[in-house]
Amino acid sequence: MSALVLLLLLLLAGTAVAIAKLEDLFAAAMLTAVYGLLAAGLYTLMDAVDVAFTEAAVGVGVTTVLFLGTLSLTEQRERQRKGVVAPLLVVLLTGGALIYGTSDMPVYGDPEAPIHRHVAPEYIEGADKLHIPNVVTVVLASYRGYDTLGETVVVFTAAVGIVMLLGGRRRIGRGEKSP
Repeated sequence: MSALVLLLLLLLAGTAVAIAKLEDLFAAAMLTAVYGLLAAGLYTLMDAVDVAFTEAAVGVGVTTVLFLGTLSLTEQRERQRKGVVAPLLVVLLTGGALIYGTSDMPVYGDPEAPIHRHVAPEYIEGADKLHIPNVVTVVLASYRGYDTLGETVVVFTAAVGIVMLLGGRRRIGRGEKSP
């Protein structure tokens, strides 16, 4: 693992802890955007540029606008609740399950990983069959077509939601006529 990847992981963990401890919801929304940018940088370093782009567009841009729109309709600070043991336990159990689940995965970048022996050759062969020169385009447009369509629908729906949220309705005051 490179030093930059390790640094980004540490920054992600520190940002997540800071978000959880904040009581100011505006600051929490802004730090959530920072978290998304850090995650997009990490995805880029791991050669998942399409995922990084989606994280930057949806995870940072759209989500931040929706958070800020929601904050304009709510209070500025979070009300404190008593008894944080149960949520902490759920987070620790979920984190433990995720760590346990990833313990059987092949080492990142291992050329002998199953994906490189079985799936990747089929994608490369598919590029020749479909006469598309770019393997990434073959994967996204052909093999993962429904998934890509779903991502496009999510981004479009988020964009429509933002336009509706920011557009709002114009209130007609006294003495004004409706257009």
